[in-house]
Amino acid sequence: MSNDKHPAAGGSQSRSKVIVRTSIIGIITNILLSGFKATVGLISNSIAILLDAVNNLSDALSSLITIIGAKIATRTPDKKHPLGHGRVEYLSALIVSAIVLYAGITAAIESVKKIITPEKADYSIITLVIMGVAIIAKIAIGLYFKAQGKKVNSTALVASGTDATFDAIITTSVLVTAIIYMITGVSLEAYMGVIISVFILKSGFGLMTETLDDILGHRADAELTKEIKRLIVEEPEVRGAYDLILNNYGPDKNYASVHIELPDTMNVEEVDRLTRRIESKVYQQTGVILTGVGVYSHNTKNDEAAEIRNRVQELVLSHEWALQLHGFYVDIEQKRMRFDVVMSFNVDSHDCVKLLCEEVKTIYPGYSVFIAPDVDISD
Repeated sequence: MSNDKHPAAGGSQSRSKVIVRTSIIGIITNILLSGFKATVGLISNSIAILLDAVNNLSDALSSLITIIGAKIATRTPDKKHPLGHGRVEYLSALIVSAIVLYAGITAAIESVKKIITPEKADYSIITLVIMGVAIIAKIAIGLYFKAQGKKVNSTALVASGTDATFDAIITTSVLVTAIIYMITGVSLEAYMGVIISVFILKSGFGLMTETLDDILGHRADAELTKEIKRLIVEEPEVRGAYDLILNNYGPDKNYASVHIELPDTMNVEEVDRLTRRIESKVYQQTGVILTGVGVYSHNTKNDEAAEIRNRVQELVLSHEWALQLHGFYVDIEQKRMRFDVVMSFNVDSHDCVKLLCEEVKTIYPGYSVFIAPDVDISD
């Protein structure tokens, strides 16, 4: 496949600039907020405010790692990494999640210590005002990060925006705790510290799980796979599109392979023109690069083949674990048939293939039957 099918480098550079610019704003904001909160926390002897300050500092560090990841991810492909460096963003997100988890564990330990050996806090009106400003700042930065993240399809920025929103909720809780203490003299800040640590840990686990899914590979987006198949079957020669596999090499870097079912009357030249047209159309409308288009041959020369297909399909799909039959072809003269069966994950494909072969041979004795088991990879 020629290089002109790859996304333009300018688009990647523009995306990187947005991520870096947004992250720098986040770093500056979080460092300022962390400084203010740490000062207030030390003056008022409030563990909840100090932990909130630490949380802001971890957010600043997370933004710094996001910048480093984005910079490395935009490096052009080389001989060692021919598909680029986009997956580095997932590794940077994994480091960020580890930092968040560490901050959550530290917060929990310090809060429990304060519950066991409580110390009185000393809040003031200035303390409340600073916390109120911090809440407004966090809400604003959260909305900004989410908007920019959705704009450039950056899960790291969207996650940072969500985290900032949680921070605003946490700071609001600390503010409420301070007001309660000033009015009633009842100190709840150590317990609030435990609650804050739970929020931080939950955020860290969520981010780590999502990132590990990206690294391990997860089920492709249903809307995207359906759109790709729709574009393919729009071609009049294509009877169906199957076995679509998407491989992700970083945000907006998707490569795919697919099988299409074509009439057995088409020659190689016609198939070549068709597959090139499909590859171009799919890339132009979805940004997905089709690296391979396999072909199934479909019987068109006699009605008996169609009758056999219908009967075999009815037999196969009578099993609830058989989700789809495709790629069916039968050579009546040679008494050979072949087809693929998509099976659910909760069965042993080897045993199922053996069972189906026996059942098909029962109704079509003398036929050699080849069945390829497929996995339910995409919708």
